[in-house]
Amino acid sequence: MDTAAHTRQGVRTERKRASVHNRTRKVLWCWLFIAPQLILFLLFTVYPIVMSYVYAFFDWSGYGPLQNFIGWRNFKETMTDPLFWNAFRNSLVFMAWLVGIQVPLALLLALLLNSSRMRGKVLYRTVYFLPVVTTTAVVGLVMRFIFGAYKGLANEVLMRIGLLDKPVDWLGSADTAMLIVILVGIWKSFGMKLIYWLAGIQSLPRELFEAARIDGASALQLFRYITVPLLIPVGSVIILVSAVNALHVFDLVKAMTEGGPAFKTDMVDVYIYRYAFSGQGEARVGFASAAGVVYGIAVMFISLLLGALVKLSGGRTNSGL
Repeated sequence: MDTAAHTRQGVRTERKRASVHNRTRKVLWCWLFIAPQLILFLLFTVYPIVMSYVYAFFDWSGYGPLQNFIGWRNFKETMTDPLFWNAFRNSLVFMAWLVGIQVPLALLLALLLNSSRMRGKVLYRTVYFLPVVTTTAVVGLVMRFIFGAYKGLANEVLMRIGLLDKPVDWLGSADTAMLIVILVGIWKSFGMKLIYWLAGIQSLPRELFEAARIDGASALQLFRYITVPLLIPVGSVIILVSAVNALHVFDLVKAMTEGGPAFKTDMVDVYIYRYAFSGQGEARVGFASAAGVVYGIAVMFISLLLGALVKLSGGRTNSGL
């Protein structure tokens, strides 16, 4: 009996060791495949973020060792620089207009494309999504040629149809430059918001709509009392994503206006780039890092505020249903 029990105990021990060995091998294989992406993430995302906080406390040009520690001076200069607050205000204006126009307009078009009576829906979705997958810098350069010259395509078309008597320097005028940047920004990322709304609409339960139609509800009543309440959580997330993305519009503005004319389209990302890499005089990587830290904290608070609104709207909607 003792020998048999000892044998069974030995077998269980060997099986346990083999199980642990197999589990360890699986974990090691997982880490092996994750390692390249993890290393790249640490090198090109985590490390630059951490070092930007370090550089912000130095008067550093980007070359040589970190020696001239100046404490909070870069942050004080950032907070008192009117050009920084001008760029910050422009970023908020761009975000507000883009979200305010793009999100509801994308919802209306998504409802139209989701209709069973709509023909060619796949073609329309593809056409609207093409700008999303187009490189933003390329879009900016093309738009610069369309709107940025007196003989650009926009002026030629508007003059031929009689809407303009003389050409307008759309990107060179302080009155129209921001408007053009906002319109191009809306067009560039419109397809992504359209896909988000389509996904939300197609996830709604069809039974509610069928029951409401049987009860005699009109299309407007269906939209007001069923579609909108059910889409509030999805819409809140779309607004959050759209707002955060709109606060980082460096490549489009850099390619179209470079922040001009007279800083009318200057954004915080362009402001930071100008001090860190523009080459106008000695680079100020330390000061640019401080501006980036301040802006990053501001974006974080905006994201937290919008995230709280997302949770609040989602909770109310679920409790109401």
